[in-house]
Amino acid sequence: MAAKTETKYSVCTICDIGCQLRTEATNGKVSRVIAHDSPMLAKNICYKGTAAPHIHNHADRLRVPLKRVGERGADSWQEISYEQAMDEIAERLQRVVDQYGPEALAVSTSGWNTQTTHSMDRRFMNLLGSPNWISGVALCAGNTAAVNRLTYGWFPQPDFANTQCIVLFGHNPRKHSWTPIYNAIRSAKARGAKVIVLDPRVSDQAEGADLHLRLRAGTDAAMCLGWLKVIIDEGLYNKAFVKKWCVGFEQLRERVNEYPLERVAEITGVEQKLIADAARMYAKADGAVIPWTPITDQQVSSTSAIRLHSILRAITGNLDVVGGEILGGFNPGYIPESELGLHEQLSDSQKAKQLGYDDHPAFTYRAAEKLKEATERVWGFPYADLVMGCQMANPTNVFRAMSSGDPYPVKALITLGNNTLLSYANQHQILQGLMNQELIVAHEIFMTPTAMLADYVLPGDVFTERNHIADGWSWGNRLTLSQKAVEPPPQASSTFQFWTDLAHRMGFAEYFPWNSIEDILDHRLSRSGRSFADFAAATFMESPPPKFRKYRSRGFATPSGKVELYSSVLEDMGFDPLPYYREGPTPNAEYPYAVFTGVREDPFFQTGQRNIEVLRARCPTPKLFLHPTDAQREALQEDDWVILESATGKVTAQVSIQSSMKEGHIRVPHGWWYPESRGQQSLAGAFISSDAVLCSDEDAHLDHEQGVPHFKGFPGRIVKTTQPDITGPAVQSHPA
Repeated sequence: MAAKTETKYSVCTICDIGCQLRTEATNGKVSRVIAHDSPMLAKNICYKGTAAPHIHNHADRLRVPLKRVGERGADSWQEISYEQAMDEIAERLQRVVDQYGPEALAVSTSGWNTQTTHSMDRRFMNLLGSPNWISGVALCAGNTAAVNRLTYGWFPQPDFANTQCIVLFGHNPRKHSWTPIYNAIRSAKARGAKVIVLDPRVSDQAEGADLHLRLRAGTDAAMCLGWLKVIIDEGLYNKAFVKKWCVGFEQLRERVNEYPLERVAEITGVEQKLIADAARMYAKADGAVIPWTPITDQQVSSTSAIRLHSILRAITGNLDVVGGEILGGFNPGYIPESELGLHEQLSDSQKAKQLGYDDHPAFTYRAAEKLKEATERVWGFPYADLVMGCQMANPTNVFRAMSSGDPYPVKALITLGNNTLLSYANQHQILQGLMNQELIVAHEIFMTPTAMLADYVLPGDVFTERNHIADGWSWGNRLTLSQKAVEPPPQASSTFQFWTDLAHRMGFAEYFPWNSIEDILDHRLSRSGRSFADFAAATFMESPPPKFRKYRSRGFATPSGKVELYSSVLEDMGFDPLPYYREGPTPNAEYPYAVFTGVREDPFFQTGQRNIEVLRARCPTPKLFLHPTDAQREALQEDDWVILESATGKVTAQVSIQSSMKEGHIRVPHGWWYPESRGQQSLAGAFISSDAVLCSDEDAHLDHEQGVPHFKGFPGRIVKTTQPDITGPAVQSHPA
């Protein structure tokens, strides 16, 4: 019988960038993932995307629901049916709710998994009465979106196609990491755009930059204040825009005057002239952008640093203009997740129970409620859940409640496509919290360390096995087509199906009327009078033509209707309404190095793909980067194994000596565990090399407004060791 090959359009979800690709399926099995047939999109492909067949067809992929039969974490299971699993999960969850209240349920998710959920998770939780939804986006992009809203009511996207200047705060897009951004930067440079990089390392982007500012890790907010000092003192701001559309400029000027260049140079370690040159290059460009960066998301001054980016955009006239940063708004023909989540169904009293609501409210319901009226006035709906980062609980507060019961018990966790144990700060506390749960459900495609701690593990589907229309989490308003190429395993479920089936078992059936993903896609497209089949037959992508300076007719979605350089929302919540720089924990005699964690390696995304042979071969072991001078001081050579220790924990990794590193700094990769050690190491080696054990989430290490931990520049020390035996006896999985 001749092989039958079909080709479908796909939106890859292996990482969070969402490249548009094509999937080839032969005789019902994914055989290849290849570049898009549109010349505009064909370059947006990396080796994670082309490895999709190795992931989706992997022998170790979960295909049958599992129920724990041993001690929690013992990795001992019984196969059961999907229906039995869902019945038991609903029954056990109801017992938790009856005993502790609906707020005792927490949910932790990943980005793409949630978008293909169509916000059914938030819908279910809001109907149930739980405000405690968390995600990795609390540390990456989602929190940026929420903080941007405090200044001008939305989260903008850079107009790479027309910009004349690109500013990268530590962000380092490469050919196989954030590939579309890498290609957009290359195209902009080819037509003459300038690039400014601020990074302790001589990163890939820094090597080709017009200016490189090697600031000390964690000092981004101080650098931005220095730029503002130059821009304001030299009159390089857009005076007409500031006068008509901004509030708080004089108060901002007073704050900026506290940061003369000599002080900023002392804080950042960058000479005054270079700081001034960079500020002028940015301010004088005819269209400039500061793209989102994960670096400012993860500092003790994160809220101020993110706000300072938004303030720089605004006062230089780069907001909602050609070549600047565009405020897109919801797609008018597609119902957004913000509406599907039914945030209005959660009572005010339950919103106020959200963990983080009182002490770190920037991305919680507390801030969202203060922006609600303005958001509806400008964007047509009161709750803007941009990049899923608005209306979230604070992860640290959630794990504290799970481990200690303070301020109330959290006793059930549902985790979907999110290796929760390794995805946030203070991994030891997370483990303690997980061990205290009465119900843990993991919806996954592989058995992760988090799934090993679950009571039920449900196999999920993957992007080649479902239809979808992606809208970029409402960050932009482009719609892109992803088509089902093959069938999922018979016992696998989509996250949409999981939440729908759980809702039907718990009394919310009337709010979940859609029987399939295609049904809900038809519903979401109904605003434009189309079905999913209509969309797929007509196009693979569509985007409303951009409209600029929309604020002239709408104003901004803030309480004042203007860009709030002085934030009324922060002031109302008891925080400093102006941005500031706060020194984080610094190296000392006992811990002499500045450690920055969370750096991604090209073959992997977050904690995934360590079990995929073709990707693991590119990066077999975790590598710490350090400067040759530091290596010499520690008597270390290339590929030596070391223990890197902070006051909170320690990891074991190999040394990579790189002259591109800034002296006194150590770079740590993110998300390492050892799938090959399953059955021989506790939780598959989750406590050997995971950077999540290093960073403290004590109050002194947290950003005030968001509660985000300081991942960039905390103190550490290293000592030479031997290669860990990942196939030996089980390692200790908690501090001594």
